[in-house]
Amino acid sequence: MLDSGGARRSVIGDGPQLLTHYYDDARTMYEVFRRGLSISGNGPCLGFRNPKKPYQWLSYQEVADRAEFLGSGLLQHNCKPCTDQFIGIFAQNRPEWIITELACYTYSMVVVPLYDTLGPGAVRYIIDTADISTVIVDKPQKAMVLLEHVERKETPGLKLIILMEPFEEALKDRGQDCGVVIKSMQAVEDCGQRNHHVPVPPKPSDLSIVCFTSGTTGNPKGAMLTHGNVVADFSGFLKVTEKVIFPRQDDVLISFLPLAHMFERVIQSVVYCHGGRVGFFQGDIRLLSDDMKALCPTIFPVVPRLLNRMYDKIFSQADTSLKRWLLEFAAKRKQAEVQSGIIRNDSIWDELFFHKIQASLGGCVRMIVTGAAPASPTVLGFLRAALGCQVYEGYGQTECTAGCTFTTPGDWTSGHVGAPLPCNHIKLVDVKELNYWTSKGEGEICVRGPNVFKGYLKDPERTKEALDDDGWLHTGDIGKWLPAGTLKIIDRKKHIFKLAQGEYIAPEMIENIYIRSEPVAQMYVHGDSLKAFLVGIVVPDPEVMPSWAQKRGIEGTYAELCTNKELRKAILEDMVRLGKESGLHSFEQVKAIHIHSDMFSVQNGLLTPTLKAKRPELREYFKKQIEELYSISM
Repeated sequence: MLDSGGARRSVIGDGPQLLTHYYDDARTMYEVFRRGLSISGNGPCLGFRNPKKPYQWLSYQEVADRAEFLGSGLLQHNCKPCTDQFIGIFAQNRPEWIITELACYTYSMVVVPLYDTLGPGAVRYIIDTADISTVIVDKPQKAMVLLEHVERKETPGLKLIILMEPFEEALKDRGQDCGVVIKSMQAVEDCGQRNHHVPVPPKPSDLSIVCFTSGTTGNPKGAMLTHGNVVADFSGFLKVTEKVIFPRQDDVLISFLPLAHMFERVIQSVVYCHGGRVGFFQGDIRLLSDDMKALCPTIFPVVPRLLNRMYDKIFSQADTSLKRWLLEFAAKRKQAEVQSGIIRNDSIWDELFFHKIQASLGGCVRMIVTGAAPASPTVLGFLRAALGCQVYEGYGQTECTAGCTFTTPGDWTSGHVGAPLPCNHIKLVDVKELNYWTSKGEGEICVRGPNVFKGYLKDPERTKEALDDDGWLHTGDIGKWLPAGTLKIIDRKKHIFKLAQGEYIAPEMIENIYIRSEPVAQMYVHGDSLKAFLVGIVVPDPEVMPSWAQKRGIEGTYAELCTNKELRKAILEDMVRLGKESGLHSFEQVKAIHIHSDMFSVQNGLLTPTLKAKRPELREYFKKQIEELYSISM
């Protein structure tokens, strides 16, 4: 780590300049794919499967050809080959998503992903704000949602909807009635094949994608990212890992995290750049393990929630105290190896304890990357040992393309998010009102470099809040430098609140401790400046809680257990124990909990599409229960 004027940068790099690209022939997303095409010698590129069938593959050349045909077809349908032309993609992860994206890049058009979980109001807002006249969708149901907006005269600019899947003639008629042309993707590709246009490749400074982030309040914000932004970000990742686990042509990535988010986009770009393969899940997260066994991926991008589930599942199967002791003993032996730099999956401990979990991921994973939310140090440490592969953690946000810090290979300690990537500087700034001072190595995390976005689309006010005059992105996260030069996330600036006695509370940090309680799947910690203590809403893990309760002599169905006072007391005691072990002050511990049987989800409006808690919505949703908890505990 090097210090200059309070800002820090990676020691990994070639000289003082921040990294803008890794390969001279891959400075835009169009060139990235062309490089993969050239390296792979027209090898397999995009994979998909039907239930209980093996993966089928589209070759690099097929993907490139179809992208040119689709792009040419779009130009024949009044789209312009320039960065003012925004094309909406409203689809789940699948090969056609990538073909559409590449079609846009081949003709300098801009991709605007839409996703189901934004909600219809947000989809309407994005189509209007981005002046989108063409949207490519996967299913007829989504086309109907879009047509409803046109029929209500909410999105008058929408003129063309292209479907990946078959549709009824009635849909065409409905479109015609409100002035929208409905076409199949195949028909548009055929049209482009007959009327081929020469590619119009973009420049690194050209806009590539407008990624709308839902946030926890207000309208979505459209982060404008250039080709140079995305290339710089994944080049930083390549530079950090180049000597240890460099991507290869035989790498296979399993794609199930939403392509509408930059974390997945950046990792996929790394694979395409090296001629590797990307296999898509069937679309049902419950079948992910089945897909992984069929695909045998080598690269596995995940979010911490999935890591937590894997961890809980392993421990819930150790259903006697002896089995648990043996599992913990084996994990400690392997963790000692990891700390000394040995990562393997062929030890006696793997054979006895961890072979099954490794096989459930396909048996070939050599690299796991986690991001999008803080990962529990306990879980990360355990899985690094149990999975016998390199597990990296990154930190960032859409506004710096995806990542701005990343685990340094060889540093397998947990409890931090790594060091700055070679494509950006990071500095902390004082947050006076919360008593965070850079003199103590704490403050709001700010990022500057070629991976930092250009601003929010048509939103100068919120752009000014995020980007200062010197080009620093203010993330809204509070960080702390650790002695080794790594960064630890303490909490969100905006979520910190005061209790009545003036003590500051960082609820997410507390929640991350409590969800390590075995029966707890989700947690919402609530407090406000009029109350002297915290209360909590707990969602139990339906797979784990019944057996956990049984060990304590409490029987019943899941629904009955959720209302059992004795069990509620036992869960609260377990949470408080974990809080004490983690060094929480007594004012940071919840004094009462309510058990809620249904998971917080994107569908019920309590999580954002990136699976972060929507705190204002949670507060409103559980208003009655929170009031009861305070009245009982007073």
